[in-house]
Amino acid sequence: MDEFTYAKAGVDIEKEERVVSTLLSTIGFEKDRVEVNGLKFVLCTDGVGSKVMVANEMKKWDTIGIDCIAMNVNDALVMGARPVAFVDYLAMEKMDVDMAREIAKGLKKGAEQAGVAIVGGETATLPEIIRGFDLAGTCLGVVERDIPKEMKEGDVIIGLRSNGIHSNGYTLARKVFKNNGYSFHDEIDEIGVIGYTLLEPTRIYVKEIIELWNKVDVKGVAHITGGGLKKLARINKNVCFVIENPIEPQPIFKIIQKLGNVGDEEMYKTFNMGMGMAVIVAKENEDEALQLLSKYVEAKVVGKVEKGHGVKIPGMKISI
Repeated sequence: MDEFTYAKAGVDIEKEERVVSTLLSTIGFEKDRVEVNGLKFVLCTDGVGSKVMVANEMKKWDTIGIDCIAMNVNDALVMGARPVAFVDYLAMEKMDVDMAREIAKGLKKGAEQAGVAIVGGETATLPEIIRGFDLAGTCLGVVERDIPKEMKEGDVIIGLRSNGIHSNGYTLARKVFKNNGYSFHDEIDEIGVIGYTLLEPTRIYVKEIIELWNKVDVKGVAHITGGGLKKLARINKNVCFVIENPIEPQPIFKIIQKLGNVGDEEMYKTFNMGMGMAVIVAKENEDEALQLLSKYVEAKVVGKVEKGHGVKIPGMKISI
């Protein structure tokens, strides 16, 4: 059986990166922060991807709004910004009041968890374009910390546990289950009902990260989403992030890998593999950071910064 990949499933991350690069160079992207009257602001925009298809099939829409909030506010943290306001965009094949109400419940809950105000939004009916629905949003953040900072050999990488798949890799995950004859309503001993496990909402890390950078000198924050561990390399291209003690992935990842015959490197380039966020601090701040973060979420030192480039997991012979 040939190894299955995200690209074979229909999503080529490397091509996406080239498209983004083309867009930025054509537009003339200059900076990721805007300064107004002495305050710096960031805007983050993201959607929930094909996770909405799982929600539709399960007819369970009350958590997908949490995902939409999470994907954006967690990205704001990467730029040292406290999320403050949010707008959503809901496109539907046809207007469904009950679906919209359930989606709104998740948006409200996610906003409360993140401490943001939902200040507006847009709803569109697009029967010739949309099948089911699509959900996206944009977050406004106020910059509180100038990160990422310079990193050096010996700095530690602390991983924060995810809730599961979060909101990336669903095209691969869905096709693996479908290709093996599973419905999202089926149960698997290790995880229960497949669809409900896939719909576990993306964890929101706002409270712990803001408290952390208020008390500890944080050098960098990485939101592990599309591209997996490659997101670490994005915050600093001049060092190597060495993952020596990765967080144990949840059973859902192992099932996808086994059923789909997906290689280790492909898994870590596609999914968060149990680590939804990573922070980089100096070695002398390790204990304080762990103590603080552990009040909110399972956290542990997963590796360190070394000379070089990219991301490595020596125990799996992975180099990204």
